[in-house]
Amino acid sequence: MISTIILQAAGGSSMLSTLVPMVLIMVVFYFFMIRPQVKKAKDHKKLVEDLKKGDKIVTTAGIHGRIVDMNDTTFLIEVEGGTKIRFDKTAISLDATKAAAPKAAEAPKA
Repeated sequence: MISTIILQAAGGSSMLSTLVPMVLIMVVFYFFMIRPQVKKAKDHKKLVEDLKKGDKIVTTAGIHGRIVDMNDTTFLIEVEGGTKIRFDKTAISLDATKAAAPKAAEAPKA
């Protein structure tokens, strides 16, 4: 394989035939790796901005709690038993208040 590449390069193949696969690899890399990560970061930023006092949340560590106080960069979360823990806003994983609402609407009424 390497000898074939070396022979092609020595044979005077055009620069275009070398650049096209590299450009295609970069395009595929962008659409499958970079773009989804940027979208996920935007969605998380919007989620954190929409949170307010009283919302139930889940942190990235799996701790469930209710927002008691908000700061520029942190939340004060009350967990069971009245214990309060301060978390960075980036540690918020899920807004449990909004996640529970669709499930309640889907539940069959008896």
